[in-house]
Amino acid sequence: MEKKLSIVIPAYNEARTIHLILDKVQSVALIGGITKEVILVNDCSTDDTESAILKYMAANPTLNIQYRKHAVNKGKGAALHTGIREATGEWVIIQDADLEYDPVEYNILLKPILDGFADVVYGSRFIGGNPHRILFFWHSIGNRWLTSMSNMCSNLNLTDMETCYKLFNRKMIQSIELKENRFGFEPEVTAKIARIPNIRIYEVGISYYGRSYEEGKKIGWKDGFRAIYCILKYNLFV
Repeated sequence: MEKKLSIVIPAYNEARTIHLILDKVQSVALIGGITKEVILVNDCSTDDTESAILKYMAANPTLNIQYRKHAVNKGKGAALHTGIREATGEWVIIQDADLEYDPVEYNILLKPILDGFADVVYGSRFIGGNPHRILFFWHSIGNRWLTSMSNMCSNLNLTDMETCYKLFNRKMIQSIELKENRFGFEPEVTAKIARIPNIRIYEVGISYYGRSYEEGKKIGWKDGFRAIYCILKYNLFV
């Protein structure tokens, strides 16, 4: 029986690079004969993201793209909720629309699942020997501090809770009620996944080609404070 990976891509004002990430997704040959389903969620972009997506779909009909859009801007988390809800594959992976993460590494995350060891796999930017761009000291410290705080509350030992690359068993992730509409998605989903009985969570090293704020990076210090709130809320009070 054919197996399928649902690739959920939230997009907000990514007209300049959306075709590049879709090219990368399309070129990846997944192990085990797994096919791809791309779920693109346009979070009410104010640039030409929609026209870029529609143009790409018309020019690449062999790539299974399901396009959804929000009538108002709701945030990355809300776009992920939409994409996860629409997924039909056996597994779901999160893919940002920028070029910070390389789809060629999907197979690294799939392997522990196909080998029968994992239900969820996180791709860590902080382990392994893969390349990662050197950017902001305090940003990296913040990521590690949030991961440590999340680990203390969830009793996990992740090295990169805030990573984009999270691969889930679809039925498991769809069974969870997710509420955070912005970047609180990461601590919320981690807290709720950790509470599933007998869940098997693995972590693998991945590359990271980070963007500077001038190049379009969107997360800021306010999102860090929201992440702290979400760690406490979803681990200790919900």
